[in-house]
Amino acid sequence: MCQVIHSSIGLWYPTVQFTCKVHNPKTNETIWKSVNVSNFVSAPPGLDKRSCKADEFSITFKSDPTPSYSIRANLSNKLQVFVDISRSASVPGFKIGKGPQGGYSFFGRNTAKPDGYVVHRFWPLTTASGHVVHEGKAISMDGQGMFVHAIQGMRPNLVASAWNFAHFQSVEHGGVSAIQMEFTTNETHGRKGENSGPVTVNVGSIVLAGRLVAVTAETKWPDEERRVGVDVVSRAIHTDALRDSDTGYQCPRAIVFEWETAANVEQDVKGRIEAKLAVDVTQGLVEKVDLLAEIPYVVRMAVNYVAGTKPFMYQWFNPVKLLVKGPDGLIPGLSQGIEIPGHLYNEATFIS
Repeated sequence: MCQVIHSSIGLWYPTVQFTCKVHNPKTNETIWKSVNVSNFVSAPPGLDKRSCKADEFSITFKSDPTPSYSIRANLSNKLQVFVDISRSASVPGFKIGKGPQGGYSFFGRNTAKPDGYVVHRFWPLTTASGHVVHEGKAISMDGQGMFVHAIQGMRPNLVASAWNFAHFQSVEHGGVSAIQMEFTTNETHGRKGENSGPVTVNVGSIVLAGRLVAVTAETKWPDEERRVGVDVVSRAIHTDALRDSDTGYQCPRAIVFEWETAANVEQDVKGRIEAKLAVDVTQGLVEKVDLLAEIPYVVRMAVNYVAGTKPFMYQWFNPVKLLVKGPDGLIPGLSQGIEIPGHLYNEATFIS
């Protein structure tokens, strides 16, 4: 995982971090590095705003022959990154909603003057190639991946009390992916404003046979039960939760992710797509991340929410099987349901 975090909340100038995590499930070894960069520039000379650079890294967008990003980073004398990610024309990026405001979730009753907003835009299936050099040894990064551009247009503690994220990839059937992002607001945001929440917002996608075939989005309001037989299902369900003495949160022992909608991207695909993924998270724990410890000191002091909150992120990586049903035109036998083996990286974040 490579991530650029651009933080400008309550600051005269932004603080920019580059983070990198490499996990080997065979050895259970995790390499982690987070660097506050210097001399950050968005849209370097000759490049557009999808590119950026600093003394420690560069990310360069290219549109030809296919949309791609080239990532180069020198994070220390022990860790360097050289990775390119690209997407094919058959798996376009997606966002919920059309136009410049596509991908936005607005907080408050007036979308013209919202209390705040978040934005999520995805490339759900990419090809990654390159390597990471750790202590002089190259680690191959060839495989499938995904890309997300996310914005939190308000203080993190005001956005959500909890998050879920699922990233499933499989090389079977010409390339399969299942992506899901979900956040649950605080009590402050519901249909009636203050103390009428929380609201759960979920966005997802399914790629089958190397084609983006479905995008899902579902909102659960606090005054309604989860509906049965709805046109679109996009949800993460925690089960068998127990209190974790390390963090104080009710941590699930299993999580079920669900997607269901009419095929709504590929024009020549008709019928419904249904997918379900159940993961036992008593296994495959990569790390429990103390998020306050990862925030730069200047941002931590500027964001006035440290007292009374103790945000933690659980990260897991497991071999799993995605159960999918859909039109046989995509994959033979899909109408009867097939299990697709692959790997799932998922997160559960608790803010308050």
